[in-house]
This record gives sequence, structure tokens and C-alpha cells, in this order.
Amino acid sequence: MNKKTDRSFDGIAAKFQRNIYQSSKGALRQQVLLRDLTALPLLQAPCQVLDVGAGQGQISLLLAKMGHTIHLTDVSADMLAIAAETAMAAGIAITGPAAQLSFSQQSLAELSQTAKRQYPLLLCHAMLEWLAEPQLALQQLNALIMPGGILSLMYYNKDAKRLSNILYGNFDYVAADFKVKKKVSLSPQNPLEPADVAQWYQQAGFRLISKTGVRCFHDYLRDRSQQQSHFQQLLELELKYNQQEPYASLGRYTHLLLAKAV
Repeated sequence: MNKKTDRSFDGIAAKFQRNIYQSSKGALRQQVLLRDLTALPLLQAPCQVLDVGAGQGQISLLLAKMGHTIHLTDVSADMLAIAAETAMAAGIAITGPAAQLSFSQQSLAELSQTAKRQYPLLLCHAMLEWLAEPQLALQQLNALIMPGGILSLMYYNKDAKRLSNILYGNFDYVAADFKVKKKVSLSPQNPLEPADVAQWYQQAGFRLISKTGVRCFHDYLRDRSQQQSHFQQLLELELKYNQQEPYASLGRYTHLLLAKAV
């Protein structure tokens, strides 16, 4: 059996931007994350933020526009290059003493070994499911956060993937525990069990502040065209119900705000 390795998106960053970030699911995810994050008291004043596995930095760029300073890290040089280009086009400083964004091409393992500081807020969105050792990642993330600081963690929800594929009639795929011969390059192949993630973050020394489902309804629509044609209504419903059960547990992704012990 081949040993699992962490995933990089060099070579397909533009495809990722087009198919994920510029789609209705990407727009919805961005709005949900922004709602959750801007409610945090620590973001009511300028804050130093670390974005691990930042990709093209959509959330970080929005936070920078609000006056926060963010360091973006990713293993993909292509992803970071797009983030930098987008920031410059938006007039966000990335060089000089007034820079609000900085970048480094590093894995989480490298970052946890070399970092010389801790942050009050750390973003880790849609990265755990691409890692070879997601449980270890929670320990590494903890080391990068100040005591009393916050981890914004979003991961691919295996329960939701199971439900949606049963509804689609993909019974063999579900019975095989989502194992396929041909991998889909933009779709995470290692969705995470929510119970496992809860155990990992507790063992790593975090406590739960809030839980939000991301795309609780979007992915289950029978008429997929409504994802675009009725986007605003769909977004309003997601924001209204996605922190209430059972909907919070049905999101294709789960967003957790976790506090590190003081």
C-alpha cells in the first residue's frame, strides 16, 4: 500500500480557482466563514492572523481589507502567486512597512518546526482532508496559536458526503467507503469523521466555541440550476439555519471555532 502524502495543487491552481472558488459553492462558503469570523471579539480591532493552507487567500484578502494583517502559507507556489496577484489588483499592500499580507511556501510540518511566534487567530480551512496525518496536524496547529487564541478550522464532513451520495443513488461508492480507482483531482478523497475530529481537537488542547455547517442545503438541491438562480435565497437560509441542529451536521464542510487553553 502506498503511503499517504500531503496534497499540493501546483499545476491546477487556475482550474481550482474556476471550478471551486468562482462557483456558487465557493461564494457561499466565503460568506459563511466571513459571518462566523467577523463575530469574533478579537477581530473588532486590528489582529495578526496566520492562514495555514491558505490556497488563493480569499478570506485572508477580505480580512486584510478590514485592517487585519495576515501571513499566508501553503505548499503550492501557484496558489500563493494567485493570492499575491489578487491582493495587488485589490490595492492591498504586500511589500514595505505597511504590508498587510505576507507569504511563505511551507507545509504545516515545516511551519510548526520553524515558526518564531504564535498568533491570536489561525485559519485552517479545507486542508485537513488533504493531509496524510490530520490528527498530528491539530497538535502542530496548537503550537502556532497563543494561549487563549482561536483556531478557525473547516474540514470535509464524511457524514455529509455519505448522505449526499446515498441521495444521488451512488450505493456502490458508499459501500466501498468512497474508494475509487480514478481520483477526482479537485475533490478531497479523505473526508473526515466528525467524531474523530472532535477527539483530535480535544486531545490537542482545544475547546469548542461554535460549530457551523457549510453548504447544509446547497449540495442537496434536486434542481442544481437553483444553486445559481436562487443563490441569494439559498444563502439567507444557510446563514439562518447552519448553526442549528440537525442542519449544522449536514453541511458538506464543518466550520469549527476552537479556543486554545490559556
